[in-house]
Amino acid sequence: MQTGIIGLPRVGKTSLFKILTHAHLDAQAARAATHIGVARVPDARLERLTELYKPRKVTHASVEYIDIGGLAQDRAKDSVFLTQLREADALAHVVRVFEDPAVPPASGKIDPLGDVQSLELELMLTDLDQAGRRIERIEKDLKKKADPALERELALLTRCRAAIEAEKPLRELDFSAEERKVLSSFMFLCEKPMLYVLNLGDNEVGEIESAVERHKLGALAARPNTAVVPICGRIEAELIDLEDAEAAELLASYGLKESGLDRLIHATYKLLGLISFFTAGEPEVRAWTIRRGTPAVKAAGTVHSDFERAFIKAEVVHWGDLLAAGSLAAARERGRVKLEGKEYVVEDGDVILFRHGG
Repeated sequence: MQTGIIGLPRVGKTSLFKILTHAHLDAQAARAATHIGVARVPDARLERLTELYKPRKVTHASVEYIDIGGLAQDRAKDSVFLTQLREADALAHVVRVFEDPAVPPASGKIDPLGDVQSLELELMLTDLDQAGRRIERIEKDLKKKADPALERELALLTRCRAAIEAEKPLRELDFSAEERKVLSSFMFLCEKPMLYVLNLGDNEVGEIESAVERHKLGALAARPNTAVVPICGRIEAELIDLEDAEAAELLASYGLKESGLDRLIHATYKLLGLISFFTAGEPEVRAWTIRRGTPAVKAAGTVHSDFERAFIKAEVVHWGDLLAAGSLAAARERGRVKLEGKEYVVEDGDVILFRHGG
């Protein structure tokens, strides 16, 4: 899973990328290039399973983040940067809410909604160019020869163009499964799920839960395929250098149960409809990421292609039941382990042992 981080200059975008991925970038390198890094997905369930099995290896699920060079609000330059995000599964737009006289905002004032609208417009204009070029080509082809498939594509793209021209991002439109299949080849930026990351000032760290309402940004959270996560970037930078116990103590002093980065990653999972299942044993305890609604046979293929090809059955137990029993054998004795076939829909938190042929 890849999430593209976007934002106007001086909003804390690259700082967030460095905190998430532990990347080491100097200021010049951060401005000049695109960077890709990986963040570990926090999961308390995985930690509990690790305590039970004491494996030789522990593997968390991960999220890949791509940080593009700073946007200069120059159409030609920004389009080059934004095109690099087309393969991302979601976008995280870092929105500046904090005040800092030493770092004046690029637009001259703190205006979260204005910044959101400005960058959203850039996404839509980039997509509009792409849709327009394809529409022109289809119209030329249809003049030469009738083609029902091209006619359907033309109707779909014409609808998309009309929405974009009305400044309505495609993520807010309803499409059929067949239409989404056609649109997938275009990888439109304004169709991707959007996570707005509100970068707050230090003085608001104890009031994170009410940040959206206090800054009158509830309209953002109400949009389809959209989520909002407030964080305090400077506090997150402090947490990254602390041991787990010290970090938990600092969070508790602010009345928080988890870091902003943990909430950001969890919100991304929810936005994309992702869940985790686990494989567990003495060699390795591992978390795997799949889309909600995935059948067992496809989940097996996530672990290894041979498991999907030669799938027989899946032994499934909920992680909580496994911990309560103390072992897989004890969970079987309690009747907590289910033997499921290919069509079983994997649930979040399932611990699975796949049975497969040679």
